[in-house]
Amino acid sequence: MAQERIDTNDPHVIPVGYWHWEGDLIQCDLCPRECTLREGQRGFCFIRMRQDDQLWLTSYGRSSGFVIDPIEKKPLNHFLPGTPVLSFGTAGCNLACKYCQNWDMSKARDMDRLMDEAMPDQLAEAAVRTHCRSVAYTYNDPVIFFEYALDTARACRERGVKNVAVTAGYINPAPREPFFKAMDAANIDLKGFSEDFYRKLTGGHLQPVLDTIEYAVNETDCWVELTTLLIPGHNDSPDEIRRMTDWILNHCGPDVPLHFTAFHPDFRMLDVPPTPPEKLSEARHIAMEAGLHYVYTGNVLDPEGQATYCPGCHQPVIGRVGYEITHWAVRDGRCTHCGTPIAGVFEDQPGNWGSRRLPIRLSA
Repeated sequence: MAQERIDTNDPHVIPVGYWHWEGDLIQCDLCPRECTLREGQRGFCFIRMRQDDQLWLTSYGRSSGFVIDPIEKKPLNHFLPGTPVLSFGTAGCNLACKYCQNWDMSKARDMDRLMDEAMPDQLAEAAVRTHCRSVAYTYNDPVIFFEYALDTARACRERGVKNVAVTAGYINPAPREPFFKAMDAANIDLKGFSEDFYRKLTGGHLQPVLDTIEYAVNETDCWVELTTLLIPGHNDSPDEIRRMTDWILNHCGPDVPLHFTAFHPDFRMLDVPPTPPEKLSEARHIAMEAGLHYVYTGNVLDPEGQATYCPGCHQPVIGRVGYEITHWAVRDGRCTHCGTPIAGVFEDQPGNWGSRRLPIRLSA
């Protein structure tokens, strides 16, 4: 079989860093998977490839599509609520989640799936033109298109547009620093709270994710929220949820929002039933009893579990139905009832984007 070759003169193919030699192999140092590559081989993520003794990113400026979403869909409830965010991803992933709900993109092994394109300056200008307050690197994990994400983030900041990462946090310490320095907000998936879960259902490991969360919360200016997709029989036991929420409280503090979202059968886990709404409510109550201030339910209609409550007087300060904001009692980042600070990035009035989802085309 002929060895695969890429056109290194293609503007969508760029040389990248974060690798070193291991004998005659190139080892990618971007994420804890640390793929070792022979000439012509791609990494597990599919979009990083060795050719001519160099590591290349093969999807720079290419996307599976661009969509304007509500920021709450990321999900981020404490970062510029109600505002629109220009969202995009590429192809591939550095994890192998058996339940992936974006598997058509994250598991793609066909560059033809990347149907649209935009270089960083074009993408930042599109965000300004469409009145998006931020750009989200999402759908598959921005860690694997690190260079494209960071170049776009720089272009956005030059134009006053914020940057949002939706990530599994599976990244090595060296690239972790510039990655989170470039982001204004991040939602990090804490997929479960056992090494067994990570190894069997994601093909990864738990500790690097915990390290990333602790670093992003405590050592950067990036606003961080966490999400756990509750999968019946796999990561939804009260004991595991208690251990997870205790870890969050002790390592990150009470003000990091935590989203428990509902699983639906997908990809290679079609035999697992959807998450019962009462299981999400149970998890939320466990986390709140542990001392977390802001705990949410997602992928279900649950106005109580989707509202933000003041940790001082316990009055609702932001009401939500789905992605629609129905109540607002925040001024100068504080509860209007009692003056207690509400953790997050707020303006005196929320945006009015609502629940709209608007695909846009950026290439000619």
